[in-house]
Amino acid sequence: MHVVKELETPFQYPILRNVVKHIFRTVLGTAPPRPKRRGLRGDFPMNHSLNEVVIVNDSAHINGGSSHVALSSAIALAQAGAPVTVFAAVGPVMPELLETPNLRLILTNQYEIVSDPSRARAATQGIWNLSAANSFGHMLEQLDPEHSIIHAHGWTKALSSSVFRVALDKKFRTIITLHEYFTACPNGSFYNHQRQEICTLDPMSLRCIRENCDSRSYPQKLWRVARQAVQRTIGAVPAGIKDFITISDFSEAILAPLLPTTARLHRVNNPIDAKCQMKVPVDERDAFTYVGRLSPEKGVILFARAAKDAGVKAVFVGDGECADAIRQCNQTAIITGWLPRDGVNEYLQKARALVFPSLWYENSPLVISEAAALGVPAIVADTSAARQYVADGLTGRYFRGHDATSLTAALVLLKNAPLAAILGAEAYRRYWTSPRPMTRHISDLTRVYERVMHNAA
Repeated sequence: MHVVKELETPFQYPILRNVVKHIFRTVLGTAPPRPKRRGLRGDFPMNHSLNEVVIVNDSAHINGGSSHVALSSAIALAQAGAPVTVFAAVGPVMPELLETPNLRLILTNQYEIVSDPSRARAATQGIWNLSAANSFGHMLEQLDPEHSIIHAHGWTKALSSSVFRVALDKKFRTIITLHEYFTACPNGSFYNHQRQEICTLDPMSLRCIRENCDSRSYPQKLWRVARQAVQRTIGAVPAGIKDFITISDFSEAILAPLLPTTARLHRVNNPIDAKCQMKVPVDERDAFTYVGRLSPEKGVILFARAAKDAGVKAVFVGDGECADAIRQCNQTAIITGWLPRDGVNEYLQKARALVFPSLWYENSPLVISEAAALGVPAIVADTSAARQYVADGLTGRYFRGHDATSLTAALVLLKNAPLAAILGAEAYRRYWTSPRPMTRHISDLTRVYERVMHNAA
């Protein structure tokens, strides 16, 4: 276990500080402890309040949407005055974690399963990470389970379900944010990569186990089944967890029937990092833009072909295994590679519309709302969670999932510049009528912590 950095300075985010103080007083009738520098032993004053929030995430850097939410919310919670520990396995460490007041980071310094040079270690550690469990247990020994909350975001890429077993054995209140579908599905997506279609089999049923749905091989699928079996039994996920945070109506409808009947579901929408500015004049733009990983399940080949048939300019902001295939089926397609956030924003401001052609369910894609905040309408598959963030015919268009002809028709429709402008203006108006900044996310999250503390009292 390695404590990377621990700092304390006066609270930031004044509005959130007041919210946190109010909730601390409401929960147990006391104000939060005044911040002071904490050592590894946790020498901050312990009193009748929520004294620690432990954020559990595979990585200590942002490598996807769930990590972005986990780490950015950990930073914001700490800046709002909540004592926060981030427990992670994989570096490198994002600098903000080292610089944020009132936050400590504990890193086990391990590989992600997919990048571990020792495949034998990856196979065993991916199922049960004993080292992480031991480090987590040592950290929890320094905390009071009556005044702490464990909040897990991601564990399947490195940490494993071993950390939940430790937390439950030590009687810590534990919450999982359902960023993905790993609490139920062995491959975490309800998607058959071999058939390239959404999977409707009962997870971990005999038919599920027999089905070769993995993107790599059937032996890899069987390994995932073994991991899921261990997670369900020894790890006690989801059976041992009482509280779950859902992030969209779409994913909640899929997962709720597969959670314990006694589970308490809390809604906290993902935060959107957007600044209010003049909306993009999409009627003056001609690019139809995709943002994300270039992989088969994301529907990027479908988009490339449909864009060629529709005679529109296709821009792919991202990179991945399908880059060459995209170029082969659409020679005019532009692929930017991975870009920093400012670079992504620059390409969104050059877009006529955002295209989200994903073939699998997804969960709560951030880019739809990020585009809407700029006044860029979206074309989305009606089989994915993206549909929740688009009003068909008002802020964008649906197309039939997996259907190239339907996507082509939607692209042709938005070649109409005045129509694109109308849809973009409505997307902009609706987003800024009810924006989702980090301040709102932390306020909602803190209220969930309050309810969990009350329910466990």
